[in-house]
Amino acid sequence: MTNGKYKISIALCTYNGAEFIVQQLESFIAQTRLPDELVICDDRSSDATVEIIRDYISNAPFPIRLEVNQKNLGSTKNFEKAISSCVGELIYLSDQDDVWLPDKIARIEAEFEKNPQVGMVFSDSEIVDENLKSLGRTLWSFTFSDEKREAARAGKFFDVLLSQNVVTGATMAFRAEFRKTFTPIPEGIPNLIHDGWISLVIAGAAEVVFIDEPLIKYRQHAAQQLGIGYEATLSQDFDERRNRYGASIAFAENEVARLKQMEEIFAAHPQFANKRGTIKFADLIEEKQAKIAHYEARRRLPLTRFNRLLPVFKEVSSGRYGRFSKGLLSAAKDLLEKW
Repeated sequence: MTNGKYKISIALCTYNGAEFIVQQLESFIAQTRLPDELVICDDRSSDATVEIIRDYISNAPFPIRLEVNQKNLGSTKNFEKAISSCVGELIYLSDQDDVWLPDKIARIEAEFEKNPQVGMVFSDSEIVDENLKSLGRTLWSFTFSDEKREAARAGKFFDVLLSQNVVTGATMAFRAEFRKTFTPIPEGIPNLIHDGWISLVIAGAAEVVFIDEPLIKYRQHAAQQLGIGYEATLSQDFDERRNRYGASIAFAENEVARLKQMEEIFAAHPQFANKRGTIKFADLIEEKQAKIAHYEARRRLPLTRFNRLLPVFKEVSSGRYGRFSKGLLSAAKDLLEKW
């Protein structure tokens, strides 16, 4: 095991995670660069999570501090508490149900060592099922497109994040000095939890590096708080796809609400003072509304192919197939597929 330049903390939040927590803890112990501490905040689990953690504390090769909340805080405030308890210079966030690859800590620390101006580093992740079997895709294939990556490399990462959060907390680490700028973490903003807020605030003040390869196994299972709905993306059933359009529309409507709130936050929060006037919220909102119109048009396509001709043609003419789907390929599928 090697040690690097910085003191490193892992902030792990748990809640009824007994089924998978052992594999996550073991993946910390298997790191080529061990953390200097592991801070765990348990949000009043009713299963064996706390007992499992306590069994690990005495045998771990690094200090583990466990705090059990007096009342349930919810994930955002639980992460805020865990982050505030860390004493390391670099803080790595962790969920309870994933598995870190052995070189995750070392690879991310190396990026901070290269450049003191880097405030945050995050990576891609391999999507696996509940038994850690690979599902053949990475998280970024769903959340962080090649186009967005190019924009990020071109110095527009803050704009990318404002349009859509592409940073998953379980893959990120940041310099502890930024706690004073992103806390308290707000709640109640649609489609925005702790990782999106932290990423946005840090990206507004510092450089961000992303590692274009998986450094964790991102487990998909029925009990997780957030996931990607991987199985649904494979469905060819029309009724299921129509339901997914409904879910996508609801998400995009929340995005509009999020952007409207963020416009107010920009005006009031000093963290974003250097970004005021540079972000055109009206354009971002219009983009989300156009996406809603596209999904609505595809959801309402008639069952008979002939009757789809006019609505598909109108949607092609609008350019929205190219902006929000796979261009003419999606149009042809909508036009020709048998429902």
